[in-house]
Amino acid sequence: MKSHLQPFMQYLSVDKGLSSSTLESYGRDISQFLEFAGERGIVSPEEIRRSHLIQYLAGLRGAGRATATVNRNTVSLRAFFHYLLKARLIEQDPTLDMEMIKPNKKPPMILSIGEIERLLAAPDESSPQGMRDKAMLELLYATGIRVSELISLNVEDVQTELKFARCSAASGKERVVPIGTIAADSVAAYTAGLRDKLLRGNQDEPALFLNSLGGRLTRQGFWKIIKKYAREAHIEQDITPHTLRHSFAAHLLEGGADLRSVQQMLGHADISTTQVYSGIARKNMKEVYESHHPRAK
Repeated sequence: MKSHLQPFMQYLSVDKGLSSSTLESYGRDISQFLEFAGERGIVSPEEIRRSHLIQYLAGLRGAGRATATVNRNTVSLRAFFHYLLKARLIEQDPTLDMEMIKPNKKPPMILSIGEIERLLAAPDESSPQGMRDKAMLELLYATGIRVSELISLNVEDVQTELKFARCSAASGKERVVPIGTIAADSVAAYTAGLRDKLLRGNQDEPALFLNSLGGRLTRQGFWKIIKKYAREAHIEQDITPHTLRHSFAAHLLEGGADLRSVQQMLGHADISTTQVYSGIARKNMKEVYESHHPRAK
């Protein structure tokens, strides 16, 4: 059966125009399945039944492979047998209507207000880098914008006196979000003179947040920054830049904000994406109630 692999890869490359990395994944997945089939004495694609596919995928799960890996193998097998059917090498496609595993989504990581306070207090505000970091962290938590939107900000995009920021998502859609007094003051303090010290003479650079070379800060650069301050703030959770976005949404809802407003501030196209934070907020309110109401227990 391995003789069918190379024509299949050619089909994916020429007819489908798949990238080299995607082709590599398909080739690896199908090669492993063909080895599985060969070990069971299967020599022709016509001999493969749906039960073989189910057994193979179940074996991957049993070996501890991630749901995403099992689903990727399912996609690869679908493509392979679709090709065989199209090439008239089989009469029936055993992968027809085969469903993928629904991944168990982990709830978003939310920091407590105390942890947020420690994280935001960690930067040294007496240095240009520290004030830049303070402004970035405050702005992320104040607006809930994505890290990609944060590093894409130009100086004119944040109006500290009017207290709003204009940002653009990867889709190109622009939105305006409000910012609080503390975040506005932090950005104002950074842009008042400390940003100039990071420019390194590159006066034409429009980026709001600069790296040590005077250019726009990268995602990787900010990732290292937030990890550094998480350690200094003694936050045990392995946080990411998105953790501040999650915490922003959950804390707003906890404080009584309506779901639709939070959706607009986050830039979610579908309100169901925002609703995950509503469940977390309700859980936290229940904990507060049970801890503080005299007749809760």
